[in-house]
Amino acid sequence: MNDTKHTPHLLDICLAAVGGALITLAGWFAFKTVNLPSFGTSNVMRALSTAGVALVVLASVGVLAWRRRKAGAKWVRFGVVGFAYVAPALIVLATLAIPLSGTRLYLGGLNVDQEFRTQYLTRLADSPQLSDMNYFGLPAFYPAGWFWFGGRFATLLGMPGWEAFQPWALVSIATAACVLVPVWHRITRNLAVALTIALVSTIVVLIMSAEEPYAAIVALGVPAAAVIARRAMQGRRNALLALTIYLGASASMYTLYTAIIAGSVVVIALSYALVRKETKAVWRLIGVGLGSVLIAATVWLPYLLEISLEDRGAAAHYLPLAGTAVPLPMFAASILGVLCLVGVVFVVVCWREPDVGALGVVLVVAYAWVLLSMVVTLLGTTLLGFRVDVLIALVLATSGVLGVLRLRDVGAAKLVRFASARSVSAGVVVVMALGLVAYGQQVPARNAESIDLAYSTTDGFGERADRFPANSAKFYPQLDEVLSQIPKERRDTIVLTDELSFLSYFPYRGFQAFTAHYANPLGQFERRNEAIETWANGSWGDLKDPRAFVKALEEVPWEAPDAFVFHVGEGQGERGASTSEEAQGWTFDLAEDIYPNSPNVRFRGVAFNPAVFDGSLWDVERVGPYVVVVRK
Repeated sequence: MNDTKHTPHLLDICLAAVGGALITLAGWFAFKTVNLPSFGTSNVMRALSTAGVALVVLASVGVLAWRRRKAGAKWVRFGVVGFAYVAPALIVLATLAIPLSGTRLYLGGLNVDQEFRTQYLTRLADSPQLSDMNYFGLPAFYPAGWFWFGGRFATLLGMPGWEAFQPWALVSIATAACVLVPVWHRITRNLAVALTIALVSTIVVLIMSAEEPYAAIVALGVPAAAVIARRAMQGRRNALLALTIYLGASASMYTLYTAIIAGSVVVIALSYALVRKETKAVWRLIGVGLGSVLIAATVWLPYLLEISLEDRGAAAHYLPLAGTAVPLPMFAASILGVLCLVGVVFVVVCWREPDVGALGVVLVVAYAWVLLSMVVTLLGTTLLGFRVDVLIALVLATSGVLGVLRLRDVGAAKLVRFASARSVSAGVVVVMALGLVAYGQQVPARNAESIDLAYSTTDGFGERADRFPANSAKFYPQLDEVLSQIPKERRDTIVLTDELSFLSYFPYRGFQAFTAHYANPLGQFERRNEAIETWANGSWGDLKDPRAFVKALEEVPWEAPDAFVFHVGEGQGERGASTSEEAQGWTFDLAEDIYPNSPNVRFRGVAFNPAVFDGSLWDVERVGPYVVVVRK
């Protein structure tokens, strides 16, 4: 059924976004008031999550059936559309908010990648100024869009950045998912199709990309952006504006996916210009490119003004096992696999239809990116092709939904002698609803390890959500008390420490980044490693004199550390070093990029001589298993 009487406009998109955000935030607050058992120690949350998914799908089928009857008062019909617009937010609440309700942390806790993401949000929650998450005085390198708005969200709720990570991730994913409904409603003129695509897409990203919420947001919009790009190259003004905003916003959040959709837009535009002889498509492409670049420049310009050819980062130096295989979700033994297989057939059979052809272009570009990523390993880098799997799954799943509905229409015509068209449609609806429940209930199970980490990680208040004893991170608040005695703002205080999580919870600057792969190229990660090793080795030799050591700190081309935080064994006294420590020193773990090896990071300890931290120049204080050295 085509909804020809109501074509969604910008107001509908805004209402869906606001409604989804408010419902998610209200649900998150509500779940925090309920004392549920930890996810890993009980099946209660799994049961509630599954029930929530089933109820949302059942309610969606019910309201769409009601809408099809065109019954009820006008406000009832408005309520039906309103529910459809916010249904994806309810899926997010059921599958993520409920399992995470007992912890302050998001998926993954502070494990590996979540450390730098949390550090970035903590940084921008502390100050709205765009600056590097770690290094002092440098512009932001990692796209700051999602993190900057997350910082303002944290300020609004009065939370530290690390604690706001969870609700902001839930709210932002839910908002983007809800926007899909009016967008696809406008594209297809069919609310049922739009809601089905939105629900399927939401579940796909929650299973495949939920740990990276900003990437999930960009990925959600890729299939729709492909269709909009095709219409934009035809000269439709609303499509041109929408595509420009999407590309600019996505480049401000996750450039990898922007590159793929931008490449697809170029292919679509050139096909119009070369095959259909519509040369205006090239000018439209240029206009979209310039407009999106201007939007992205709000985040990227400060960094681009300082970058040089000598500054090379190691962000792409990562090749996991998943990056050595071509993603073929259509052959997976799952609901998604069946849907993707239908999507492949639909795209191949109906590629001459303009919108379907646009989806096919994205698939071709995405697979080309995956293969090219494997080839460029010969040049000592990658294109992070393993992260493209979610885009391929989303495009194929979207195509699959459209293909199933096309099969429904064909089936109704062929089977009319055996069953009514209404019966065929009802059968398709029941099968797809059951498929949504079957796939949706897998979200907590697929994210089980990440959810467990959120409960088992010691948070910024020194507590574990699973009520087990906290690790040494419980001393972080005390470390902060010692460092707060430095007469500087936290954001201006530089600390050299290998306690990576500490800088995720408290917005001090790190003299050195976590690893080379997340370090700002302007920060000169390798040269800083060399300087640290020189200080450590020199502290036992030519820098053994405390004043010579301080002079060496000041001679580096960067701001010197105001404090050191070393991880040592439990000492006998509250201040100073024990005899064994004087012999062994205080250690710092250097992180080294060893790509193409996998794992691609190696940690190597260097020892500092405690004697160089003379009492006349430094304050030394014990905090649990740590020793804090603060320059006077």
